[in-house]
Amino acid sequence: MTGGAGFIGSHLVDALLAAGRRVRVIDNLAVGRLANIEGHVQAGRVEFVQADVADQRAIAPSFDGVQRVFHLAALADIVPSINSPRDYFHANVDGTMSVLEAARAAGVQRLLYAASSSCYGLAKTFPTPEDAPIDCQYPYALTKNIGEQLVLHWSQVYRLHATALRLFNVYGPRARTSGTYGAVFGVFLAQLRAGKPLTVVGDGKQGRDFTHVRDVARAFVMAAERAPAGSVYNVGTGNPTSVNRIVELLGATKVEHIPRRPGEPDLTQADATRLRRDVAWAPQVSIEEGVAGMLETIDAWRDAPVWDSASIARATESWFKFLGNEERAS
Repeated sequence: MTGGAGFIGSHLVDALLAAGRRVRVIDNLAVGRLANIEGHVQAGRVEFVQADVADQRAIAPSFDGVQRVFHLAALADIVPSINSPRDYFHANVDGTMSVLEAARAAGVQRLLYAASSSCYGLAKTFPTPEDAPIDCQYPYALTKNIGEQLVLHWSQVYRLHATALRLFNVYGPRARTSGTYGAVFGVFLAQLRAGKPLTVVGDGKQGRDFTHVRDVARAFVMAAERAPAGSVYNVGTGNPTSVNRIVELLGATKVEHIPRRPGEPDLTQADATRLRRDVAWAPQVSIEEGVAGMLETIDAWRDAPVWDSASIARATESWFKFLGNEERAS
């Protein structure tokens, strides 16, 4: 598995071990944390290889004798992708090409790719099916979609049994707690722990298809068993939750509204009919249960940056500059 020390990857490691699989993780720890899987490594249940997936020579030996590859290694988040597009291309496109070629050379039986629902951009159909138009709004979405196209092309041309899972708004324990301004739960939990107002974008009525990381890990495990080659699946609940509802579930009493941002959809909602039909997957963790679990682990955000409206405005200047216009940034 690539990216196995990361947020989603470490939960997938747990799920694979629970299914009786032997696991080898490749991760350069640029985003992931060894602490997420350290217990498994120390117990000898997981073999850990620190390497950059874009370096095919470095990772090739780790593919020998491997039956299945789960490719989750990637750079995420919108703002840094706007500021550093070359880094994102290297990690998400060159990295995927390297993984595909290493898998092909090793005769890997199946490859699962963590694609992104951000490829739909400002979708016009809800729930959004897999055949909805691709409308990438920023470099992160673009590079993840190029990676998906590579995976599907290698499946078609080289007969590599590959599947892409387009993930919707994944949340849960071990989400990244440091670095750039990013996902709503990381921002909110750090603010809540510090007793600061939660910064709600716009009126907070926008809906997101929040999908618990344990359900996402199950989707990967099940798709590896049952999905046909060259298939693409949405992974989401189909039941979006408003940001205001998240604030309510977190029990927050202080809120500060900040400007809406260009390129962000009012709604994300997966049509996961295809995944239910082919793989028999369905989400199991309700948003209420998931948020309660996040609150139980709130101390994990003790060292996370506490964002406020001023620091968010500085961090998102390039977002407004390149995806909107100068007036919106002022």
